[in-house]
Amino acid sequence: MISVEKAIQIVLNSTKDFGVEEIPFLQSSGRILKENIVADRDFPPFNRVSMDGIAIDFHQFQNGQRSFFIEGIQPAGSEQITLKNPKNCIEVMTGAVLPKNTSAVIRYEDLEINNGIATILIDEIKDLQNIHQQGKDEQKGAILIPKNTQISPAEIGVFATVGKSLVKVAKQPKVMIISTGDELVAVDEIPLAHQIRRSNVFTLVSLLENLKIPSTNKNIADDKEVLKNIIKTYLETYDVLLFSGAVSKGKFDFLPEVLEELGVEKLFHQVAQRPGKPFWFGQTNTCKIFAFPGNPVSTFVNCLVYFYPWFYKSMGINFEEKTAILAEDVYFKPDLTYFLQVKIQYRFGHLIATPINSNGSGDLSSLIKATGFIQLPKDKTDFRKGESYPIITYK
Repeated sequence: MISVEKAIQIVLNSTKDFGVEEIPFLQSSGRILKENIVADRDFPPFNRVSMDGIAIDFHQFQNGQRSFFIEGIQPAGSEQITLKNPKNCIEVMTGAVLPKNTSAVIRYEDLEINNGIATILIDEIKDLQNIHQQGKDEQKGAILIPKNTQISPAEIGVFATVGKSLVKVAKQPKVMIISTGDELVAVDEIPLAHQIRRSNVFTLVSLLENLKIPSTNKNIADDKEVLKNIIKTYLETYDVLLFSGAVSKGKFDFLPEVLEELGVEKLFHQVAQRPGKPFWFGQTNTCKIFAFPGNPVSTFVNCLVYFYPWFYKSMGINFEEKTAILAEDVYFKPDLTYFLQVKIQYRFGHLIATPINSNGSGDLSSLIKATGFIQLPKDKTDFRKGESYPIITYK
């Protein structure tokens, strides 16, 4: 049995680059960018009017002029026009190109307009006021979004602005999620007294969807030969296999034995943690295997603790670690790392973790009450209110 820290290190040393693909920019939210996005021109690309009003030659105002004949109008989206007489003005709309020979914009609220004459009602204006100057945000050639950024709606808008209809992103792994057990029935079936509906596999499907990873899922009966034949095919077809169940020491927990017989390299089996101790991890030349224990909380926490960081590192981005302050004293005697279910809230600028009551790793409903896990280290039994520890959030 190895420590959590050692298990995480082994998992992170087994990451894989799945390559790059080019997809439509509107389909890229949540994916990992694999190219630098560069400004194809200045931002903004011209001196841009930022208020509806009039544009004037600022020097005329400095010289005491307050009333200006309206010489023309510059709408947004129209070609730049020129102020012909410096003592006149041009009406301008937000987003328009600033007319030539003008250097300040006065908003309509600060004007009185009668008979084609605009009179400025305020005593002070500034040169270049209400003008978003060309190149002020970014200049042509600047990197707007660096490679390895996780794409959000903000990046989508930038793609559109620079004309990137197709973007290069990290390819997602091809994943199969497998549950085992004769006691499991489909979601839409009515289980017998000795049966339960499949749930862990769909929890994993959803956890992977949060990472924009599509997956396939399958339930396999507790039959060693059936299990072996199906898994042999999956090892050759998929980049990742995620299992839920059949890795403990039960009479029908065939998975470790089957994987060994199929030539899968075992990197570890059993981690000094609760919940999720029987976790099995291994690999072939082409496939990574995460075999989680069958209890729902164990499956859930192990996916967050091990698969998520493995995926982020494989994609080329850092996995952010957070800490929170314990809201209550906790006592835990076993010499294991304890992933305690907690409700995490902000209070006075700090993350506070309040333990929730649960009935162990089989208590599926406890995942609804909690919003994350706090990681309490082994070799310690008393954890005091006010102490800070790493957390993993999922809500």
